[in-house]
Amino acid sequence: MNSSLPGNALPSAQALPPDFSQSQFRHALGQFATGVTVVTALNQQGGLVGLTVSSFNSVSLAPPLVLWSLAHKSGSMEALLACQHYVINVLSAEQTDLANQFATKGIDRFAGVHWSQGLHGAPVIHGAVATFECFNRSRHDEGDHIIFVGEVERCGHREQADPLLYHGGSFYTGSLR
Repeated sequence: MNSSLPGNALPSAQALPPDFSQSQFRHALGQFATGVTVVTALNQQGGLVGLTVSSFNSVSLAPPLVLWSLAHKSGSMEALLACQHYVINVLSAEQTDLANQFATKGIDRFAGVHWSQGLHGAPVIHGAVATFECFNRSRHDEGDHIIFVGEVERCGHREQADPLLYHGGSFYTGSLR
């Protein structure tokens, strides 16, 4: 018997059903401050694709891997599943407007955005705190999202730049120094 389990509890082969609502879960997750990124790519026709993403994480140093996730219902899903390369642009505290712009549906998300082509043509946004140019290495279907794992081919960052943070449903742009 496993002495770390309380009382007569036996290990379970599957998760218990949640005892909370989706709203409660969303509010609890909102208490974890995250950085704000814009993932950019080219679609099959060479058109620009970009969207705001706050689910970004490092995976491995060797090989250099990062991950991010995207809801199945995202309008950008088809293009991002098909692309071979994308860029994760970590936004700076001065780029709140860009975060909102790339989160807005039905507009030209790249209007007025200063960017340059990365290694494989995907947009690298000027002024970002950090950029990760990735090969679209693998995708994992989990729940209502797809988890994208990118193998970083090139990265860069700006020294002394404050990142844009998201916490409790709001952006935070204060200095971390």
